[in-house]
Amino acid sequence: MTPALEPLRRIAAYAVARDGDGRVLLVRASSKSGTPGVWSLPGGAVDHGEDPNHTVVRETAAETGLSVAVSGLHDVLADMRSMPHRGVTIHTDRLIYSVSVRGGNLIDRVGHNTDLARWHTLEEAEKLKLRPFTAAALGLSADAGDLRPEEAPVFPSFYAYEGPDGLHRAQRFAAYAIATDPYENLLLTRISDGYPGAGCWHLPGGGTDYGEQPGTALIRELVEETGQEGHLVELLGVASHRDAASLGPEGYPIDWHGVRAFYRVVVDKPTEVTIHDVGGSTSEARWMPLTEVAALGPDQITEVTADALRAAKLI
Repeated sequence: MTPALEPLRRIAAYAVARDGDGRVLLVRASSKSGTPGVWSLPGGAVDHGEDPNHTVVRETAAETGLSVAVSGLHDVLADMRSMPHRGVTIHTDRLIYSVSVRGGNLIDRVGHNTDLARWHTLEEAEKLKLRPFTAAALGLSADAGDLRPEEAPVFPSFYAYEGPDGLHRAQRFAAYAIATDPYENLLLTRISDGYPGAGCWHLPGGGTDYGEQPGTALIRELVEETGQEGHLVELLGVASHRDAASLGPEGYPIDWHGVRAFYRVVVDKPTEVTIHDVGGSTSEARWMPLTEVAALGPDQITEVTADALRAAKLI
């Protein structure tokens, strides 16, 4: 049995970099890590308030000595990993980016969690011990399975902690839908009074649960929040926004950092919209014609809604 470990959550960003011969860049975990000798994509944890695009550039430079530029979003994955040597189980939401190399030279590191950075063909990588998320991102089989808990531990959907400045901080990963029906309507929700963005139109979706994949979470949230059943079509992008003193129903300022993946979702058989969480953060939800959506002003929609609509080329 997996021992009882402290549950933690984090958001991380990783790079898929290829050279002129099609080889992929991988880094090896050192003896300081929980999986020594196992290879993975370069990358690491997103700092509070940091845009994941900056994280992947910063972490890749630190782990490999190479300067990279983000060229696109490759995938978004999530996994749980038990680490008994640290006494924790970690749920990580992993943002996988395609990058191009701008310059630099590969480096070996001493005293860090990774010690080598090397280029490998996919055939060579297939023979290595790979972290499961790395194998999944590259379409390979994983030889080095992470230790997973038998069940997802209990973890609050909202968690704020005191930062070094005394202000409470919260970093949250969420998934949202550009959900359309066959009649050129978009499903939107309106934020209730007392919540950040009150009165603005927002996208259906919300924070993912511990141990949950973002796509699975989104389809669940769509049913729970609006009563609509849909299916995922594609990942459109990721938005990162920080509100350094967000004020919500907690009644005290929170340094809030939200990282949100947004997907295109199709609802083939729309039904009457039903708000199940009465008295919560959603005051209204409805199908809105795309022509009416395009006419909404920037003060009528949330930041993540504007980002997603632009990615879907609807505004």
